[in-house]
Amino acid sequence: MKVFGGVVILVLGYLLLWPVPIAPISWQAPSSSGFSGEFAENNRLAGLSFIELGEDKGPEDFAINAAGTIATATHSGAVLLKKKGEAAFTPWINTGGRPLGIEFDTNGNLLIADAHRGLLIADPEGELTVLVNQVENTKVVYADDVDVADNGNIYFTDATTKFSAKEYGGTLQASLLEILEHRGNGRLIEYDPVRRTSNVLMDGLVFANGVAISHDQNSVLVNETGKYRVLRYWLVGPKQGQVEVVIDNLPGFPDNISQANSGAYFLGLASPRSAPVDALSDKPFIRKIVQRLPQFMRPQGQAYGHLVKISESGEVLQSYQDPSGAFPFVTGAIQTDDGVYVSSLTARAVGVLQLN
Repeated sequence: MKVFGGVVILVLGYLLLWPVPIAPISWQAPSSSGFSGEFAENNRLAGLSFIELGEDKGPEDFAINAAGTIATATHSGAVLLKKKGEAAFTPWINTGGRPLGIEFDTNGNLLIADAHRGLLIADPEGELTVLVNQVENTKVVYADDVDVADNGNIYFTDATTKFSAKEYGGTLQASLLEILEHRGNGRLIEYDPVRRTSNVLMDGLVFANGVAISHDQNSVLVNETGKYRVLRYWLVGPKQGQVEVVIDNLPGFPDNISQANSGAYFLGLASPRSAPVDALSDKPFIRKIVQRLPQFMRPQGQAYGHLVKISESGEVLQSYQDPSGAFPFVTGAIQTDDGVYVSSLTARAVGVLQLN
């Protein structure tokens, strides 16, 4: 019995006192309506066709240039290209990190938000240069997504200034730490390529994720993954510098956002919301205990395919779902002449959705 009692004391001591990387704060998660109403469960994403990536996986994002070449960034660090008329993606360059969000500028250069290296640019010949790895004397820890305005200014997110994907077991694990802590270590950054200066437009975001310039170029939309919402930062006009909520209380964790046709946007929901995570939102002490549990016992993402199309005002225009999770952890999409290309955090293929 003494041995058993000693073991119990050790276990309790570990669960209560062992150091963890997160310092959670209390917040109140909004009540989730789940898959109901405009998000009612359906199978509209179940009919995807696939472009296999061979040994690669995790086509996180897409970019398309003036010639119709489509780029995607993968888990291995490789950027793959699919030229117009070709059937497959082929390797082009490797960043030596983890490229996430990508976007072509008007000169054919590819902007790359690399979770390990910062904001990069690759010229048409594949020569890589680091544009930004520090902003306002603070290191860019987890560059996540990027978009470029018509005037050439570049907008990208630093998902968290605390939890490095390189140091904390990868992009997914680092994102979970940021979300569980919920202190808001993420930020939206503007880079001026002419002046070669950068500044923080927004901070205090709980995992700052996808970025998209608005169709009228007056604002930039940014996904705040940990709060299940999309925000708008006004770049010009009477609301310049102000922030508005475009859509909130989403049924999942918003990842990338990109322009779609007819003034709309595609929004990837990487995983449905976690009921245990929401229930513990106002219990930071318990969240620290959860972080001390073996990884398989902690909340994990659910393989559930979900792509949403929203209007400029945040109205849900369409919800494409695959409850089976055959194409898991959807991060976003891009509209092409061949259909809508759908990206994923872990899949070994690119999904292609044909819209009716």
